[in-house]
Amino acid sequence: MAIVHFPLKLTDRRMLAPSVAHLSFVRADGLPLDYIPGQFIQIHFEYADGKQARRSYSLATQHDHALAPGEAVEIAVSYVPGGAATALFEGLSEGGQINASGPFGRFCLMPSDANKRYLLIGTGTGITPYRAMLPQLAALMHLRGVEIVLLQGARTPEELLYGDEFRAFAEAHPGFRFIPCFSRELPEPDSLQSHADMRQGYVQNALAEFKPDGESDIAYLCGNPNMVDACFEALKEAGLPIPQVRREKYVSNK
Repeated sequence: MAIVHFPLKLTDRRMLAPSVAHLSFVRADGLPLDYIPGQFIQIHFEYADGKQARRSYSLATQHDHALAPGEAVEIAVSYVPGGAATALFEGLSEGGQINASGPFGRFCLMPSDANKRYLLIGTGTGITPYRAMLPQLAALMHLRGVEIVLLQGARTPEELLYGDEFRAFAEAHPGFRFIPCFSRELPEPDSLQSHADMRQGYVQNALAEFKPDGESDIAYLCGNPNMVDACFEALKEAGLPIPQVRREKYVSNK
């Protein structure tokens, strides 16, 4: 199957954290985007010396269907000092265009799943696929009573990406449990980032508390490679078969 290339036009930008931006685009060619939550697109650009480059970004758009013409194509971008991709996005004005291809990937919820619980574990911008999956997860909780635990790792409260959205989703859906894990500092008790169900430490250290079960659980791991590897080993030791542990590693590229 031929790879689909298309232009994206920037429509909005907001900062999620000091070095992470949420960018919204629309397809500039006016066509739909056939996309499944959990997939990613690639952004194509040139280095200063003319060499071709590309970077991958999971779509953060909350939809359970293909994106119609004009619907937002959303991504979260980590700004890396001195990075060529960072310079591309920081220099992009509203209305400016970039070239993309995709979507790609199979880090998606499977229609054949018959599990009782999903363990979703993410750090950094690796949390974006789970934001995209929220409409699907709401439907699964309603249709077959599946439970979801989202363990989100961040160093500090200001780096907890989409935390307010996950918190609101958990409050509206009793089957969804949101556990922010802060490795460096907890939020102040009376701050907006404070959460009744949070942990101090790395997400992989909190995983055992939830007693992963190979008979009932499917786990998704996305983000820092060290976290993904540590959780993968812990889940295997807990008895989850490898097909029930779905992984995607994020590496910061300049």
